[in-house]
Amino acid sequence: MAHASPPAPRGPHRPARAPRALLVAQLCHSIGDGAFYVSSALYFTRIVGLSTSQIGLGLTLAWAVGSVAGAPLGHLADRRGSRGTAVLLALTTAAAVASFLVVRAFVPFLVAAVVYATAQSGLAAARQALLAGLVEPAARTEALARLQSTVNAGLAVGAGVGGLALHAGTRPAYLAVFALDALSFLACALLLRGLPRVLPAPARTNAAGGEPSPRVLRDRPYALLTLLNALLLLRLPLLSLALPLWIVERTSAPGWTVSALFVLNTAAVMLFQVRTARKVTDLPGATRAVARSGVVMCAACGVFATTAAGLGPWTAVAVLVLAAVLQVAAEMRHSAGSWQIGFALAPADRIGQYQGFYGSGVPVARTLGPLLVTTLLITWGVPGWLVFGAVFLAAGAATGPAVRWAERSRARAGERRSPAEAGAAL
Repeated sequence: MAHASPPAPRGPHRPARAPRALLVAQLCHSIGDGAFYVSSALYFTRIVGLSTSQIGLGLTLAWAVGSVAGAPLGHLADRRGSRGTAVLLALTTAAAVASFLVVRAFVPFLVAAVVYATAQSGLAAARQALLAGLVEPAARTEALARLQSTVNAGLAVGAGVGGLALHAGTRPAYLAVFALDALSFLACALLLRGLPRVLPAPARTNAAGGEPSPRVLRDRPYALLTLLNALLLLRLPLLSLALPLWIVERTSAPGWTVSALFVLNTAAVMLFQVRTARKVTDLPGATRAVARSGVVMCAACGVFATTAAGLGPWTAVAVLVLAAVLQVAAEMRHSAGSWQIGFALAPADRIGQYQGFYGSGVPVARTLGPLLVTTLLITWGVPGWLVFGAVFLAAGAATGPAVRWAERSRARAGERRSPAEAGAAL
C-alpha cells in the first residue's frame, strides 16, 4: 500500500494531531456500530428469517475465530506497518458489514460474521500499535481513556439512530443502518490513512533463518495476565444481557430501569474515564487499580443480588442505581489499569502482536460471557451473583502477582526498559 505522508518520528517529538485524528476515526465507526448493535439482531430474525439459535451460534463461532485472529493480525501490523494494516482491516470491516445487506440465509450470515469479527479484532490490535507509535508511553493510558469516552459517545448516538430503525421496523430502515455502519468504517479508513506512517518493527530471525512464531504465545506471564483480563471483561454482557433479564424476571423495578442504567453507565464513562485514567501512570498504580476494580465489582454483584429480596419498585430502582454506580466505577478502574499493563509489559517491537493477544479477552467475553452470565445470574439467582462477584475479586487480586512475575521474567531476560527507552524504540 502506498503511503503519501512521511513516517512518524520515533524520537520524543510525536505529531500533536495524531490523537485527535484517532479520536475522530473512533467516533465515526462507533456511531455506525452503535446503530448496528441495537438493530441487527431484530433485522436478522424479523426480516431475514434466521432463528435466534442460528444467530447465537453464528456470533459465537465468529467471535471465537476473532479471538484467535487478533495476535496474528497484530503481528502483521508490527511487521508490515500499523497504519496500512489498520486501513486494510477497516476496509475489510466495511465490506463485511456491507455484505449483510444481501445476506438471506444462515451460511452467508456465518461467513460475513466471521469476516466481521476477525477484521474487528485485528483492527483493534492494529489501532493499538498505531497509537503506540504516535503517542508517548506516558500519555497512552490517558489517550486510551479519551478513545473509550469517544466510543461511548458514538455508541450512544448510534443507538439513537438504530432506535429509529427499530421504530420504523421496515427492511429499508434496517438496511440504512447497515449502510451507515459500512460508510462509518470507510470514513475511519480514510482518517487512519491520513495519519503519519509508523515505521514497522524489523523482523527477527531464528537459527534457521526464518522468523520465529509469535513470541507472545510463549510468554507465560503475559498469557496469565490475558486470562485474568478476560475474566474481568466478563462484565461486558452484564449490562446488555443479564441485567435486563434480571430486572424483568427477578425484581419489581419498572422496565425503563434497564435504559436508565445504560444511560448512567455511558454518561459516567464519558465524564469520568479520562479523570480515572490520569491517576494510573505506572505498573504499581495499574495493579492497584485492577485489584480495587475487583473489590468494587464484587461489591456491585452483592448489591445487585439484594434486589431479589422482594423490595418495592422504587426501592429496587434505588438499589439497582447504587449497584450500577459501583459497577461503572469498577469498569473505569479496570480499563485504566489493564491498558497500562497491556502496553507496559509488551516489547516495543511487538506492540501489535501483544495487544492483539491481550485484546482477545474482548471476543472471548463476547463468546462465553452470554452463556455464563445467564446461567449464573438468571438460573442460579442470588448464589450466582455471589460466585460472579468472587470471580472478579479473585481475578483482580491475582493481577498484582502476575504483573510481578512478568517483570521478573523480563528482568532476567534483559528486556526491561525505562519509559524513555521504550519510547525511543518505537
